[in-house]
Amino acid sequence: MAYETLFTPTQLGSLSIPNRVIMAPLTRSRTPDSVPGKMQEAYYGQRAGAGLIISEATNISPTARGYVYTPGIWTDEQETGWKGVVDAVHAKGGRIALQLWHVGRVSHEMVQPDGQQPVAPSALKGEGAQCFVEFEDGTAGQHPTSTPRALETDEIPGIVEDYRQAAERAKRAGFDMVEVHAANAYLLNQFLATGTNKRTDQYGGSLENRARFPLEVVDAVIDVYGADRVGIRMTPFIELFGLTDDEPEAMALYMADQLSKRGLAYLHLNEPNWAGGDITFPAGFREKMRERFSGSLIYCGNYDAEHAEKRISENTTDAVAFGRPYIANPDLPERFRVNASLTEPNHETFYGGNEKGYTDYPFMDNGYDRMS
Repeated sequence: MAYETLFTPTQLGSLSIPNRVIMAPLTRSRTPDSVPGKMQEAYYGQRAGAGLIISEATNISPTARGYVYTPGIWTDEQETGWKGVVDAVHAKGGRIALQLWHVGRVSHEMVQPDGQQPVAPSALKGEGAQCFVEFEDGTAGQHPTSTPRALETDEIPGIVEDYRQAAERAKRAGFDMVEVHAANAYLLNQFLATGTNKRTDQYGGSLENRARFPLEVVDAVIDVYGADRVGIRMTPFIELFGLTDDEPEAMALYMADQLSKRGLAYLHLNEPNWAGGDITFPAGFREKMRERFSGSLIYCGNYDAEHAEKRISENTTDAVAFGRPYIANPDLPERFRVNASLTEPNHETFYGGNEKGYTDYPFMDNGYDRMS
């Protein structure tokens, strides 16, 4: 079938994109020194046909990390590495956003500088949560997270500044946009949710207080990029890493109102069943988000082209982000356009390693760099 709506141009804030097939952020754990290099240039360059590439989650500071081999954006070397990636995408006519990440409590002393405790809104360990560490023998793998310490009130402005500095580096590297990662049970999501935020200062309690820190981060990033080049990712209703929330819809709607007032370019919502289970958005939720948020809406999670076309046609979203299909199909938009079959990804090569399962998936003509 023809997916006409999926291939109409649209705007994300002030950025024009040629189609609505977004590449979702995908952690691939292939930067052992946290610095993107030639392999990342090839990987992202191959996928430049996306309406917008959203980069893998990128640590804003050494203490933001919970997974080894993930990239950062706090040093000159990292900034230079990312500039090479941006240049590779732009050389093929693509557009790319950097996703700014702090994991909060989803970490362990083995990943933190000088073996310090991870930080969180409250000193609550995520039950069943796993991070990704390097062991003494040099191997890497999953490891239960440790109990975090609660951030002191006067420490929070310093983390806001880390986000601002990360955005400054992203801008110098040439990223078209930045996306604030406030999803998937990481730090900003931990502040938003009732189950992980038990604070009694101005950052806990009411909806307004729990949203204060994430919105301070958004404001800091806006100061660098302008609201029309900033997006945010959220996951209301998701149950992940032991995170629970008694007010997911109320918080999502409150955030939509606040982000609209700021003129944010887009709101990127991950489906609650993305991590498994049968949780879904409640009836009417998408319609409420459309009413409350004035920017573009992007949804992500287990979509195919037909489902994406339906969502866009019914006007509950403006674009759809695809994750795992983009791992194995660097030319995903073109495959959708001609209704071609999709290559299945190899789950064993999702994380870590080298070019295998990363830059060696074929294009439809069996060439690895069709857009050159």
